[in-house]
Amino acid sequence: MSQTATTSITREERKVLAGTLVGTTIEWYDFFIYAQAAGLILSTQYFGPLAADNPALGQIMAWASLGISFLFRPLGAIIAGHLGDRIGRKRMLVLTLILMGAATSLIGLLPTYAAIGVAAPILLTLLRILQGFSAGGEWGGAALLSVEHAPDAKRGIFGAYPQIGVPVGMILATGVIWILTTVLTPEQFASFGWRIPFLFSVVLVVVGYYIRKQVEESPVFAELAERRAESSAPLSTLFRKNTKEVVLSALIFIGNNAVGYMIIAFFAAYASRPLAEGGSVGLERAPVLLATTLASFGWLVFTMWGGALSDRLGRVRTFQIGYILLIVWLIPTFLMIDAANIWMYGIGIFVLTVGMGLSYGPMSAMYAEMFPVEVRYSGVSIGYALGAILGGAFAPTIAETLLAETGSSISIAIYMIVVCIISLIGVSLVKETKGNDLGLTKHH
Repeated sequence: MSQTATTSITREERKVLAGTLVGTTIEWYDFFIYAQAAGLILSTQYFGPLAADNPALGQIMAWASLGISFLFRPLGAIIAGHLGDRIGRKRMLVLTLILMGAATSLIGLLPTYAAIGVAAPILLTLLRILQGFSAGGEWGGAALLSVEHAPDAKRGIFGAYPQIGVPVGMILATGVIWILTTVLTPEQFASFGWRIPFLFSVVLVVVGYYIRKQVEESPVFAELAERRAESSAPLSTLFRKNTKEVVLSALIFIGNNAVGYMIIAFFAAYASRPLAEGGSVGLERAPVLLATTLASFGWLVFTMWGGALSDRLGRVRTFQIGYILLIVWLIPTFLMIDAANIWMYGIGIFVLTVGMGLSYGPMSAMYAEMFPVEVRYSGVSIGYALGAILGGAFAPTIAETLLAETGSSISIAIYMIVVCIISLIGVSLVKETKGNDLGLTKHH
């Protein structure tokens, strides 16, 4: 590794990295808590009474509420991107952080269907939509703040910090749920325990707000602000000049996001569904949650490695290696889960996170390097949001449907492989971005 890549990180750079990491961690903690709750409690307390004669429909509606928020991420990305390109990354990041935390905390206080009737699922869905809206603007700002502060030779590793918010958020969310299901009885968890993780978001938001207020605005944005006259309509400029980059950035993300939501929302539910309720694996829920939490540490480590590796190999090559690993390992993962052995379950998912990390760590740097600075916030946010809709939004629902139709988990693996192949093709169509100028002189 070069001397440049190993130089010490300055105090301001540490604040930037902390600020981007804490925001994406809170975003994904909030998202994952909802995903866990959708499978454990929301169907019975909010959606089930709407379909009392069909419990399965209540669960489908709960999963749908998980997916529907993704449809509002592009709107959040458009608005936050447009404003972020005009008033700065930092202001938008603070705003989206507060918005996300408020929505999550309110879910923890929301009365159930038994208390307020049909208003309960309606309000829950609206709060979930608010989560999706704020998440749409969160990632793009965090990614750009980290990459635009980075020395040229360390953009990949700097950009990996907002990325590891995913596994850190998952570790927090799954770990909290695991603790609660271990120390509380099922009745206590159903009564009040499930609300605790949502209310805990208040603490995370206060910490995140304090850290983010300390971060200075991106130096590249500061340069842009001095030449504001050059950028009269960032959004219209984006689609007039950079539609190809938006489409490619969306395609690049769908495979990683789809597999990610399988790890987050589907695998644990699939592996721990009781045999008496139609499950095919039948492992105990607490060990499955613990194994999933431990596998998330692999996701964290390999995401950082992916960012660092892309500083040496290049973004495209690192992505390609990651997607090839996912394609090769998906069928073995499902076979290991179906073995109904907790060790096989944990190892299968842990190895899967190698490919997940390599196809996620370099993303911030690559996306930032794909777009000109005057539309960069809008471009990366919208591309990311569209990729999430096409990738993970309804992946658990599609997986559940495939399982019901075919009776085999291999059909899900094939679906995941196809999505990863699409992303592999997408990233292979991108000319290597490593070393691109992030200032105002490039991409005109």
